[in-house]
Amino acid sequence: MRTYYLTVLLWGCMLHAIPMMLSQKRTNKHLHSEMITGLSENDGKTLHRTKRGWMWNQFFLLEEYTGPDTQYVGKLHTDQDKGDGNLKYILTGDGAGSLFIIDENTGDIHAAKKLDREQKSLYVLRAKAIDRKTGRQVEPESEFIIKIHDINDNEPKFTKDLYTASIPEMSGVGTSVIQVTATDADDANYGNSAKIVYSILQGQPYFSVDPETGIIKTALPDMSRENREQYQVVIQAKDMGGQMGGLSGTTTVNITLTDVNDNPPRFPHSTYLFSSPESAPPGTPLGRIKANDPDMGENAETKYSISSGDGSDMFDIITDKDTQEGIITVKKQLDFENKMLYTLRVEATNTHPDPRFLQLGPFKDTALVKISVEDIDEPPVFSRTSYLIEVDEDVKEGSIIGQVVAQDPDITKNAIKYSVDRHTDLDRIFNIYSGNGSLFISKPLDREETPWHNITVIATEINNPKQSSQIPVFIRILDINDHAPEFAKYYETFVCENAKAGQLIQTVSAVDKDEPARGHQFFFELVPEFAVHPNFSIIDNKDNTAGIMTRRNGYSRSKMSTYLLPIIIFDNDYPIQSSTGTLTIRVCACDSRGNMQSCSAEALLLPAGLSTGALIAILLCILILLVLVVLFAALKRQRKKEPLIISKDDVRDNIVTYNDEGGGEEDTQAFDIGTLRNPEAREESKMRRDVIPDTIFQIRRTAPIWENIDIQDFIHRRLKENDLDPSAPPYDSLATYAYEGNDSIANSLSSLESLTTDGNQDYDYLSDWGPRFKKLADMYGGEESDRD
Repeated sequence: MRTYYLTVLLWGCMLHAIPMMLSQKRTNKHLHSEMITGLSENDGKTLHRTKRGWMWNQFFLLEEYTGPDTQYVGKLHTDQDKGDGNLKYILTGDGAGSLFIIDENTGDIHAAKKLDREQKSLYVLRAKAIDRKTGRQVEPESEFIIKIHDINDNEPKFTKDLYTASIPEMSGVGTSVIQVTATDADDANYGNSAKIVYSILQGQPYFSVDPETGIIKTALPDMSRENREQYQVVIQAKDMGGQMGGLSGTTTVNITLTDVNDNPPRFPHSTYLFSSPESAPPGTPLGRIKANDPDMGENAETKYSISSGDGSDMFDIITDKDTQEGIITVKKQLDFENKMLYTLRVEATNTHPDPRFLQLGPFKDTALVKISVEDIDEPPVFSRTSYLIEVDEDVKEGSIIGQVVAQDPDITKNAIKYSVDRHTDLDRIFNIYSGNGSLFISKPLDREETPWHNITVIATEINNPKQSSQIPVFIRILDINDHAPEFAKYYETFVCENAKAGQLIQTVSAVDKDEPARGHQFFFELVPEFAVHPNFSIIDNKDNTAGIMTRRNGYSRSKMSTYLLPIIIFDNDYPIQSSTGTLTIRVCACDSRGNMQSCSAEALLLPAGLSTGALIAILLCILILLVLVVLFAALKRQRKKEPLIISKDDVRDNIVTYNDEGGGEEDTQAFDIGTLRNPEAREESKMRRDVIPDTIFQIRRTAPIWENIDIQDFIHRRLKENDLDPSAPPYDSLATYAYEGNDSIANSLSSLESLTTDGNQDYDYLSDWGPRFKKLADMYGGEESDRD
């Protein structure tokens, strides 16, 4: 095995002369060192210890070389190289051929480009020597390193171009604010190129920076946000340990002082003046006051309150959360005549005090607020909010029932007039004296119709009609006993033909529109004319009811199908009121148990064995007859009648004017004998007794004379009913019941033939005929009547 020797010559610039010389000494030192060779390639058996031909550790190259020529790195050489050009040097590895170029004949290595350590700090290459003729390596391939030496070509750079930080105001000296950091791309292990020192260029004397860590701290005590809130600090980072010639970079730090509650609220004025009209309703704002607080946010939140003063119960103060102002408001209704000036002491307090600054003083302030009340023209004021008046319903018209009182609350005390709002009294039942407010009745009252009257009274200032007020007046009508009791309902009463004496056929009760204080108590009895009734009796049950009892055995429909039983009902109030109610009792056919079967009189004529078809035929015939009768009556009414008296000069026109006597026996229009013959027949057209009949002088055909069936009893009963009725006028007394019977000894009552008699006739006997003939007695009984 052949032994190779390699001589490596390193050339460098003047700056790296010493390292290169040291490297060269190391190379020369190893030229004579021993080396261990491996097995020979020929036989692979013999081991020889030989000396190496070349040996190196690493090359050094300066970055950022800017010379005119390529930078020389070093030389590869072996003792096998005789200088005859038989050997060729080959370089492989990082950057071989592009960054590093080797002369294959001489072994000189050059850097073809400018190198940057920050991009790559070392390169690993491999070198070998090859025999050109045989192509065999004369030396085994060896690896070496080219290390790039750093120069200070990078300035420090901060991680941020702009920093933002905040710190509470009033912080102590040395309070950390923020830490800034700068980095240097140079080699921190070679020289001082990457050794950074921090300094502050702008921001003294408020802040300082730690030169090694870059922590910014406060430098002045008690910095107040209210004095200055924003600070801009410029920090410099310089390499080479801050020495001259080092590179530097800067950054900006914006520091804000945050607020703390270190200021109490303060009123800018000690006294505030406000005014309010006395008519201001509660809740009306009068004005605003504000205690200034230089703090911000919740530290400036202020609460306002009234601590003392003679108007603390009349006014209130609330806090406006948006503007932190105190709003003075009216709490109660003001009265200028009562008090014209109020004084309040208002207090403003911070809601979030900071315990650290309580020693600075109380965080509250007070101010004086004066409020003057302005007088306005107020409407009249009533002595009450409403009036309740009770009055009896029988009070006379014009009676005073009560009084309302109002007065002008102003100092001027203007005169007042009163009136009733007619929208609340459309019927004008009540009126009022405009001068003194006394209410009186203009129309009669009726509690049963309207138990309450709600009216409105208006009070108006005479000098200023625009100033008016109104008040409700509730009038309660008190009841008096002015209504008589009456039947509670209409009773359909019947009595069986086979009824026994003492049998109860009906129980009646009564009602009264009045409202007695102790409840109703009614009494029942028959009218005096029927006190001893042959057919029925009445028993008062003492519980506001009465029972109708039969007094005999058996009743006949053929003789009397209907009975009228007048009953008097009394109440127990004062004055006692009574009324007469007539109970209609029909006679009906009943079974053995007393159940009604039929009450019509026609049923008596029907044979027991009639079939349904026969009944229908009979009903149709009756219906046809009724239609013919109606048509005949209509034709008769359309016929024109000649009046009995035509000439106006005839003295008999008194009969036409007063229409008192009727037509006598020849005046068939006065009554219908058919109705009298059959009292049970229904009256289709019944004239009103309070209106003068229009057809009293119409001549009607004389009705046929039938058999007299209870006609006399019927007429007597009707006469008694009308004689006892004080409200029935006498127009129809003769016209309706002028039946004299057969062969009457009274002869005709008509005065139509009175002209044929000589001298005056004595009519005094008319006064003895009863109250229904009183009108005729007054007309014909004296000389004055004759002259009239």
